[in-house]
Amino acid sequence: MVNKKRHELIAILSQNENQFISGQTLSEKLDVSRTAIWKHINELKKDGYQFESAPKKGYRLLTKPDQLNETTIKWGLETEWLGKSIIFKEKIDSTQDVAHRLARKGAEHGTIIIADRQLSGRGRMERQWISDDSGGIWLSMILRPPIPPHQASQMTLFVAVTLVEALERATGLSIQIKWPNDLFINGKKITGILTEMQAELEAIQYLIIGFGINVNQNIDHFPEEIRDLVTSLQIVSGKEWNRTNLVQTILQEFEEAYQNYIDNGFELVKKKWIAHAYKLHEKIWIKTTQASFYATVQGISNEGALIVRNENGEEKLIYSAEINW
Repeated sequence: MVNKKRHELIAILSQNENQFISGQTLSEKLDVSRTAIWKHINELKKDGYQFESAPKKGYRLLTKPDQLNETTIKWGLETEWLGKSIIFKEKIDSTQDVAHRLARKGAEHGTIIIADRQLSGRGRMERQWISDDSGGIWLSMILRPPIPPHQASQMTLFVAVTLVEALERATGLSIQIKWPNDLFINGKKITGILTEMQAELEAIQYLIIGFGINVNQNIDHFPEEIRDLVTSLQIVSGKEWNRTNLVQTILQEFEEAYQNYIDNGFELVKKKWIAHAYKLHEKIWIKTTQASFYATVQGISNEGALIVRNENGEEKLIYSAEINW
């Protein structure tokens, strides 16, 4: 309730940022005491908001903080269900692990877990994801989609397409998708996506969609052994980005795209994925449990498998493999 009143207060002041709003008016609109208004203002100042106050005039919002937290994300977030519940932590082991615990306890569809730093971030196959740095976006969301479990593999590809479109619109940069779950700029990794599921035979109980985006890191923020493999929005563009604005853009576009996917299926997602595919029609080396061979990338199947054509002209579906890109 306290956080809800605080968000309502910010909304009122932001809608009237060029004029003062009296404490009495705010008190009546929020149905709390003037003392409570004063306390909310002081708590918001701790989050980095700046206000001008004057006797008999009230309060006027001057600036919104650059720092990432629950309040700054919710202020101006135009979604119906995604991000209505946000858990923000300055430091956390893994947003993915927290999301699983909350989902098992019944957390609502659209709950967001986001951290300034992750101490034990992870990707596919339990690989380490370097995220002990406040320059990135480390986020997991809890979804309860009305789709059968065998379609869950589509969600990783859907998330990749949605992130690409949101980031391209926000930054003007050109981004590609490397199957199955990485985003690349200029041949270097900028984002990893992790999809995990709890399901029964015929129904998904919940999906956890996690992603990490390198935003404002300099190259020396990364361990030396991976500096040739990774990049960030700041390295590529030469400018610093407001992480709060990026999170809001992603959540707003994700909600709209998610509903379109649920209503209309995977076909549009598939077309968009192919349009952004990394090394489409280029040769790669593939090692599966049965064989190793060179092949060219052709696209993806509706099940999320990579479609390749080997040197004999045969098309094959790759569900899991070691790939030298």
